[in-house]
Amino acid sequence: MEEFLRRVGQRVWGWPLMLLFLGVGALYTVRLKGVQFRRLGRALRLIRPQESADGISPFAALCTALAATVGTGNIVGVATALAAGGPGALLWMLIAAVFGMATQYAEGFLAVRYRRREKDGWFGGPFCYIEQGLGSRFRWLAVTFAVTGAAVGLLGVGTTAQVNSITGAADAFFPSETAIVLGGRSYSFAVVISGALTAFAAALVLLGGVRRITKVCEALVPVMAALYLLFSAVLLIRLADRIPSALALIVRSAFRPEAALGAGAGVSVKLALRMGIGRGVFTNEAGLGSSPIAAAASDETDPVKQGLLSMTATFIDTLVICTVTGLCLVVTGAWNAPLEGVKITDAAWRTGLPWPERVSSFVLVVCLIFFAFATIIGWNFYAERCVCYLTGEKPRVRKIYRVFYLLAVAAGPYVTVSAAWELADILNAAMAIPNLAALLLLQNRVVAGTVPAKRTKCTVNRAENENSC
Repeated sequence: MEEFLRRVGQRVWGWPLMLLFLGVGALYTVRLKGVQFRRLGRALRLIRPQESADGISPFAALCTALAATVGTGNIVGVATALAAGGPGALLWMLIAAVFGMATQYAEGFLAVRYRRREKDGWFGGPFCYIEQGLGSRFRWLAVTFAVTGAAVGLLGVGTTAQVNSITGAADAFFPSETAIVLGGRSYSFAVVISGALTAFAAALVLLGGVRRITKVCEALVPVMAALYLLFSAVLLIRLADRIPSALALIVRSAFRPEAALGAGAGVSVKLALRMGIGRGVFTNEAGLGSSPIAAAASDETDPVKQGLLSMTATFIDTLVICTVTGLCLVVTGAWNAPLEGVKITDAAWRTGLPWPERVSSFVLVVCLIFFAFATIIGWNFYAERCVCYLTGEKPRVRKIYRVFYLLAVAAGPYVTVSAAWELADILNAAMAIPNLAALLLLQNRVVAGTVPAKRTKCTVNRAENENSC
């Protein structure tokens, strides 16, 4: 199965899909006149805690989106990308993120422009802007997105990869004896217990509904990101003299990996591109179509403001947190260690931080657990919205899906690391294609509502849309 998933992943993440992600971002960058550069300052000023009497606040929506993105991709995803694709994968990840900020602006804009009222607040996402923006003849594309979105939550980003990372970290920090043997593989007490506790904690949050999910995300995301960045900053300050050579290696290996890493490294430009863009999409989800689901639930009425706020998620997630992680791995040399998953980042922290190795490992485990747990509950929110679009507002259907989601969380520890990440990559691609197609077809409407000379026309249309809702 692992070999089959690996082959499928290589075919799916070929040049066409990678160019599609980069191309959509580049197109919006040009047509919106570099919105991610011109208006980043204003976008960051929009990030502020606030209360909401109608739906969820824009800050809570951003935290929910960040909860789903600031996850194991920042710790494990970057590590696996550099281990497989060399340090150059980090540069491709950052390039994709710069273009991805324009893509995510468009997603946030369209999420608010095309949404509808439901009993518990605003409801929308790619399935709504595909159907409402492109017309009923494209409903099949909206259904395709919703089906794959529910599958991604159940089998990919939301469950397997996250729980696998939590239990792997717990097993590394608390080595223990074998508890059970399944399929010829043995699992320790640490894996079994941490997996069960993760499923139990997820159930406590998810059974509380949308508002509990957003409240937990609003509390977890700022704290966990600040703690992780603090420890990473200490490492980089301590090894600051190595940063220039690390940056040079990253650039060289992005374009000439054989010259930078040696012919025997087995790294090609295509592999560096695939790992950089693929893991970048996994961690920031720009173009994937997930973050617009949270953006649509916000009580923000201005599509431009919501687009700018959505854009900051990619900036925070990839251009800040992933960059810091990648630099830590390169300056310590951990990217080239014969390790897997979180153990790569753990090796970097053990090597580079000035306190006892056990303390460094413990803090990393805590960060990873909070990152992964936030992603689990954030992706349940996305997946349930996809299910609601397919089946209508039926509480019973949502509860059934939630039960299966929790069962997938409970089963996550017993899937291998490589299989979990390959499956997540494949499902990400299947979800992204309908969304990227819609972004291409709706580009004129985004431009009309963003470029100052055309803003009035879009405001009228937006008002009509809100009145009709």
